[in-house]
Amino acid sequence: MKLVTFTVGEEEQQRVGAVLDDGAICEFPSSASAHFTSMLALIDGAEGALDLARDHLSKRQTVHAASDVRLLAPLPEPRQMRDALCFEKHLRQARANRHLFGFEGVPRDPAKIEVPAVWYEQPIYYKANRFSVVGTETDITVPRGETRFDYELELGLVISRKGKDIRPENAREHMFGFCIFNDYTARTAQLREMTGQLGPAKGKDFDTGNALGPWLVTADEIADPHDLTMVARVNGEEWSRGNSGEMHHKFPAVLAHISSDETLHPGEFIGSGTVGSGCGLELGKFLNDGDVVELEIEGLGILRNRVVRQDGDKAA
Repeated sequence: MKLVTFTVGEEEQQRVGAVLDDGAICEFPSSASAHFTSMLALIDGAEGALDLARDHLSKRQTVHAASDVRLLAPLPEPRQMRDALCFEKHLRQARANRHLFGFEGVPRDPAKIEVPAVWYEQPIYYKANRFSVVGTETDITVPRGETRFDYELELGLVISRKGKDIRPENAREHMFGFCIFNDYTARTAQLREMTGQLGPAKGKDFDTGNALGPWLVTADEIADPHDLTMVARVNGEEWSRGNSGEMHHKFPAVLAHISSDETLHPGEFIGSGTVGSGCGLELGKFLNDGDVVELEIEGLGILRNRVVRQDGDKAA
């Protein structure tokens, strides 16, 4: 199923449902089950809640035209957000372009970038701001004073069940579904603050900084999450293309590492990190006011946002 969180018309009440083949939305009425009061409640309900949702989907009792609804982030407030760095090509190319920020005199050859040994030994990740999540067609507000604003093309995973010390061979049991993740980044702030040997912080933490969507596809519909074509377009022009199979640490290894001595809970979100060539930093170009960014991942739809600078704020 392609699960969504949405509102109808001018109402603010959040509803959950699924996308039909014609683009209409089949609502799962909260009056029918407590599992339908939110996406987190649906995830908490496990297979029983999903079976109930499939039953409602087959009956199509409450259907809304796509034009009558506003899609929110499918999981508006994850219980936790972590973002990993799983693509070696992204790591090398991003570090090779540090000259754009005055840290290196000239561009460097990505193949000659020294990658820390620990990166190969274990997945590296940070915890993101779970309160700054937005959905498709929502404007992304650039932090004040930021001159190099960037998109990041990522695959997102939502956890289905509680687990600790998860073994890689059992990881699939803990995967509820997948969605597109645009990890918007204030590069000038990020590069500056991370010279202090901690972070990222304000380079990532700002309202509207985490875009998820357009929907959450249940894991049973994704045969192999590590063989998905990933594309980014800016104003209709393709900027990035890659494949989730390029992950050095794949999701089973990521789950095993994160859950080591730590309990994961249903409704937590984990990002794959940026696919190689999947951001402006790697390409040497950044986003401008009014740019429309579209991220597309095979089987997961298109996540679309417009970049908006605050009044009086200009890019460099």
